[in-house]
Amino acid sequence: MSYEPTIGLEVHVELKTRTKMFCDSPNNPDPLRRNASEASEREPNKNVCPVCLGHPGTLPVPNKDAIIAVIRVGLALGGTINPVTKFDRKNYFYPDLPKGYQISQYDKPIVVGGNLRGVRLRRIHLEEDTGRLLHETPNLKARGGKHDASFVDFNRAGVPLMELVTEPDIRSADEAVLFAKELQLILQYLGVSDADMEKGHLRLEANASLNMGTKVELKNINSFKALGAAIAYELKRQEELLERGEKIVQETRGWNDAEGKTVSQRSKEEAHDYRYFPEPDIPPFETSVLGLEDLKHSLPELPEAKRERFMREFGLSPSQTEVLIVNPSIANYFEAAVSELATRDDSATSAVEYKTQELLFNYLTTDLQGLVKEKRLTVFETKVTPEHLAHLVDLIADGKIMSRQAKEILRKIFETGADPEEILEEEGLHTISESGELENVVREVIEENPAAVADYRKGKAASLQFLIGKAMGKLKGRGNPAALQKLFAESLK
Repeated sequence: MSYEPTIGLEVHVELKTRTKMFCDSPNNPDPLRRNASEASEREPNKNVCPVCLGHPGTLPVPNKDAIIAVIRVGLALGGTINPVTKFDRKNYFYPDLPKGYQISQYDKPIVVGGNLRGVRLRRIHLEEDTGRLLHETPNLKARGGKHDASFVDFNRAGVPLMELVTEPDIRSADEAVLFAKELQLILQYLGVSDADMEKGHLRLEANASLNMGTKVELKNINSFKALGAAIAYELKRQEELLERGEKIVQETRGWNDAEGKTVSQRSKEEAHDYRYFPEPDIPPFETSVLGLEDLKHSLPELPEAKRERFMREFGLSPSQTEVLIVNPSIANYFEAAVSELATRDDSATSAVEYKTQELLFNYLTTDLQGLVKEKRLTVFETKVTPEHLAHLVDLIADGKIMSRQAKEILRKIFETGADPEEILEEEGLHTISESGELENVVREVIEENPAAVADYRKGKAASLQFLIGKAMGKLKGRGNPAALQKLFAESLK
């Protein structure tokens, strides 16, 4: 029997706001933390207050910036902004939920509908995040100690959390991964979240079923790779059950990354299990007061539009374009550098212009990115400005320097921030094209390599490249290859 997968996603996104959702406690208190392990070692329960800890008598006040962020996401994805929206209480009890309920949205979410990569969106709503349970603390682990208790860190409790729910339009694990990656990019381009899965800013859940049958919710997914693997495993598990004549149970299953399989956690809750009711301390409000038209006109260029423009304007291939698009800062840096490239000649062809831009692309995505990764920076945090890189590429295009000198100059710019032409003059790294000096080197190489000369004269063309390489070595990489090739060819007639 053939089966058609039906997959829906639920995506939780921590929004990048100054304060939490309903109070003035700081949100993202460790913006300079570089990885998840460092973030987990910050002081627990420091960025809290009576409101986010659910103390009696406290009143929540909605974060306007978080609401605007969700509206911008909705507009970017073609959703409809609800004229009137409200918050609701979602009641359940868990150790990391200080109030015993979560302020969320039920029947009047901020955004309804929308579409991304052909997948319809059901809703986008706003709620507060929970705290975090620690089953093993870093300090105790470092001392080799063990314990049979769990600890609660409420620093995350109350952080603005956007939830996006799709319709079950996705038909494969690969489609689900592509959807999630594109959504991550859009969130980063909009600036509403860093959407870093390693740091928990972006969390994924999937609902998977076959032939629109009983759906199973998949949790504990912390990477795109895990998303694809969890869905693929679950669809296969369900198919095997149906082939044996067994029924699919509606439940929540967790993804065990180490074992590569889903495991049953609990039966799936329904909406009535949460006993939703309107949040009595926050009245419904009209979204029009937030200036929807102005928000729509303020949206930046989104990834798909940027892809099309980069290929059209810069002559880049789809694969080259994607290298830039998936990193917004690299894309912005590239565009800024292209705008600084010297205008060559009014008669220059598009092919020449594209070749220069491709040269800039190569130095940005390989040499400069290599230096950036060494220091764990972004390109805009380095001393190499877009103007510097464009100037360096102009020197290469003008034949003033070759690849070896360019790499050397780039590293010096990275270290000092000096202008590339200043470094070129101070270090004497110009390409040698003067015929007299080149002729002397060519003569020396011919005298020192009689076997290669003989091979070339017997018709072995590769021997010529060997001789040019020897000459470049004597010239410390500063010889003009075209001039050398011409001189060798003339001398070996």
